[in-house]
Amino acid sequence: MLGTLYIVATPIGNLEDITLRALRVLRDVDLIACEDTRQTRKLLARYEIRTPTISYHQHNERQRSRQLMSKLKEGISIALVTDAGAPTISDPGLVLIQAAIAEQIPIVPVPGPSALTTALMAAGVPAERFLFVGFLPSKRAPRRRELAMLASLPYTCVFFEAPHRIRATLEDMLEILGDRPAVLARELTKAHEEFRRARLGHLRQELEERSIKGELVLIVAPAPSPETSSTSSSVDPQMLYEQVRALMESEALDLTSAIRQVAKEHGRSKNEVYRAIIQYKSERSVEE
Repeated sequence: MLGTLYIVATPIGNLEDITLRALRVLRDVDLIACEDTRQTRKLLARYEIRTPTISYHQHNERQRSRQLMSKLKEGISIALVTDAGAPTISDPGLVLIQAAIAEQIPIVPVPGPSALTTALMAAGVPAERFLFVGFLPSKRAPRRRELAMLASLPYTCVFFEAPHRIRATLEDMLEILGDRPAVLARELTKAHEEFRRARLGHLRQELEERSIKGELVLIVAPAPSPETSSTSSSVDPQMLYEQVRALMESEALDLTSAIRQVAKEHGRSKNEVYRAIIQYKSERSVEE
């Protein structure tokens, strides 16, 4: 008889945010696979749970998945948890789950806390339709490319970000997305929980004057609708792209300077020109 793999959401900060079902499952399974056994043991100790634990994290995920699959095939039941929140949501777990699916191992999700939904609940921005982006690329160029692809989407976007990168991310967002309403949520469910509700420009200015620590969720409002956007008239992305490239070649301008000059000539914002040329390059690469 095959074992069962339970995917268990655990508290993102406050240890009281654990469901009765999750506690029962953690007690009843034969083994708990943890992102960090030391972190999970704090939760287990709080509720006097003595189930054995084993590490399962991004650095040993493939090797450990094979070991855990062998145990599941032997009939051993396993609970998969991460340090906080739900497995696979910007956390390890996908490799094991896909392997279990392939072998027809029973998989049971045990829902619970998530930084994503916790932040949205209190953000005060439209959440009927939202896009969870997770962590943006750490390097500037790919981060800016991804933001450009998100710029015109009519969805609230939810990001995870690290404290040491938040200033750079806000700077790129302000330039590419425009000065949109946003919410920066920090240390959710913990003693120093904080929500900063302001436009991206104000948030960036605030963080120039103070340091910030803890887990961060950044929520950015959707792109303005064409009816409310002052720059909604049509723009030929190919024309803008070619003009920017020509300036870079003929006058040896860098990309930012070329975009600034083209934007001025057409009475457009730098952000709009940047988004247009990224859109054109993306469409051209698909066609090729």
